[in-house]
Amino acid sequence: MKLDIQLLKQLERSIDTNNPEGGKVPLKILGYGEISLVFEMLADPEHLAYKRIPIFDNEDQVRRHIWAYNEYNRILKEDVGLNLPRYDIAWFYDDNGNIQFYCVQEKVLSESVGNKVIHQLPNEDIKTLILLAMREMKKVWSFSKDNKKIDLGLDGQISNFAVIGYNPANPKIETNTKLYYLDTSTPMFRINGAEAMQAELFLKSAPSFLRWLLKALFLGETVGRYYDWRKVTIDLVANFFKEQKPELIPGLIKLVNNFFEKEANDFEIEPITLEEVQKYYKSDANMWVIFQSVRKFDRYLKTKVFKKKYAFYLPGKIER
Repeated sequence: MKLDIQLLKQLERSIDTNNPEGGKVPLKILGYGEISLVFEMLADPEHLAYKRIPIFDNEDQVRRHIWAYNEYNRILKEDVGLNLPRYDIAWFYDDNGNIQFYCVQEKVLSESVGNKVIHQLPNEDIKTLILLAMREMKKVWSFSKDNKKIDLGLDGQISNFAVIGYNPANPKIETNTKLYYLDTSTPMFRINGAEAMQAELFLKSAPSFLRWLLKALFLGETVGRYYDWRKVTIDLVANFFKEQKPELIPGLIKLVNNFFEKEANDFEIEPITLEEVQKYYKSDANMWVIFQSVRKFDRYLKTKVFKKKYAFYLPGKIER
């Protein structure tokens, strides 16, 4: 990929994490989660998607993450058989001597990303999309099941899949439709039980006074759930509450349970219930509301009281 490091450095000089689209370098937000922001730089002729990850303190951490990121992408693409957009890494020291790190990806059509597609499709096509996503995930867990050394994790939310060849003017999903998997910036794999990535670095988006508590109480459980196919599937289905489509959830539960019984019966996965999907979503939503409130307070302290730069982007109100 042809990456414009000078343009990224210019971006870092003027970036406003309160209003990322209002800086000197024009941006277009492509998507966001509770922690990260994905955007396109409009002045970049390559039209790439950038994910800004300002969590690294030294080059050893950077080198380890680059290795883990590249290896995760390689395994998913070459060994597992997922379709991935082209990818790269950009990092540099900014004017203040801080490391700035970006995961870069070939930009897919924004309308083709799963959380947008589901608002354009009829219900039966949405079910087909979920079935296709489950089949992609089966490739991941089949690899781990057959591999004694490497264990793969995955974030299976529908926003992490994109439909290849999607036509917004004629939205439809068929059983032979192909999907991209997008979320590879957090390299979730273990080698002989040890995490390839340094997961504790991702706690840097939390206030410093909370990191020790989060690490002790939640880090292992939060990361670990992405290695459990059943929990990843519960997260996938529960996300339809957030997407304002709760009426689809009972049918999706029936679909994934049927999939586990007929297409993945060798994994012996217990059926998912509506009650546990509801409980999971309520717990997850409450946790993120509290987490974001604390981060906003931390941003206020840094920017208003101590007059320092706040490194992370915080999303606005998320409908749930």
